[in-house]
Amino acid sequence: MNKARNRFILLTELIVILLLGLLLTVINVLNFTMAADDADFLTERIAREHGMFEEKKQNGQTQTAENRTTASGAHAETQNNNDKPFRLDNGHFRFMGPDSPEMKSSLRYFTFAFDKDGNAKSIDYRMSAVSEEEAETWARSLLNGTTGWTNMTYRYRVYEDGKQMVVTVIDQSRELWPCYRILIISVIGGAVFILISFLLTKLIGSKLFKPLEEADRKQKLFIAQLENEFKVPLTVINADTETLERQNGTNAQTQSIDKQVKRMTRLVKDLGALSVFEEPESSTKTELSDLLTAMLENSRQIFAEKKLTLTHTIEPDITLRINDEAAKRLLNELISNALKFSVSQAAFTLQKHRDRIKLIQTNDTTLPDGSYDQIFDRFTMLENAAGTDGSGIGLAHVKNIVKSCNGRLSAAVRNGTMTITLDL
Repeated sequence: MNKARNRFILLTELIVILLLGLLLTVINVLNFTMAADDADFLTERIAREHGMFEEKKQNGQTQTAENRTTASGAHAETQNNNDKPFRLDNGHFRFMGPDSPEMKSSLRYFTFAFDKDGNAKSIDYRMSAVSEEEAETWARSLLNGTTGWTNMTYRYRVYEDGKQMVVTVIDQSRELWPCYRILIISVIGGAVFILISFLLTKLIGSKLFKPLEEADRKQKLFIAQLENEFKVPLTVINADTETLERQNGTNAQTQSIDKQVKRMTRLVKDLGALSVFEEPESSTKTELSDLLTAMLENSRQIFAEKKLTLTHTIEPDITLRINDEAAKRLLNELISNALKFSVSQAAFTLQKHRDRIKLIQTNDTTLPDGSYDQIFDRFTMLENAAGTDGSGIGLAHVKNIVKSCNGRLSAAVRNGTMTITLDL
């Protein structure tokens, strides 16, 4: 039950991490993508205006790059009709994006043109972080590109204007800083959220599994008491049967009673063992290849008596982290299953498959084709070729042992062949 609770917590946390990671990734990718789109809009706008923002006309004259600073005061005082599209009828400013008129005066950028001989010409230079000579060298290094980020926070565009190649680089550090801030908040906030969700999931898991653990405890206690209650009458019946045999000799009735008492004793013992099953210690390694080989050789005579052909293909030196007792129980149940369900032949295969161990038991059968995973459930009994009565508990032990090894198991019939596969 502890393992089931831990799996619940682990699975819940994985789902939380995946969903939260996906959400935060989408938010941040969209955030940086929108910042890149805004930057590309600006570089494209500058490219359309031949490497510099088109200057506003005042009193019939066009501003130049040299008198831009001196004209800025007059520009602020004499807003012309070009600004009107950025105002609503009530006089309030509408939402402004990268096409804002204020962006033209605040954007830091430089543009250099290069002729076919590689000679550089400064078209516009509005940058404080680098000198004009450094800017020229920087622009020259970008000639082989088209558009993208450079030095993390600068966006550039390379385009052709007439017979010259033009490079424009704009500073987007101010626009990217909120993006990085959101990224940092996402990482820290996501980690805090995962920690809180883990603590809440652990608390909820404990409360959720507490009734199940109590029910499991009561079930084990009930079966243990039931086992003790059965032992006394079965012991008495067995003793009385032995007394009758000593007094009157053995007959068909006493033999039948003895057979049924032994079967009931075995059933009660298996039921008790299954109810109090504990995960086997996994600190030791078992030589599974040697153990399976020895057990099959010891069972060969029994297969021969039942006129069953037994074959096996066992890869040597395969070990499994499980104690000997659990490994013997696992293999013994599979061998018993082969004896019950085989019509004429049975086979065992043990091999390494990547980092897993595959144990496959096959036998011919009269069962119809289909999936038979239900045979690993408690008290599930199928018609077998041997005609012997089963308890429906043996393969349930196999299921418990396999799951304790974090393995998988399956059973199916195809074309008259039953295949039980254990992936350990």
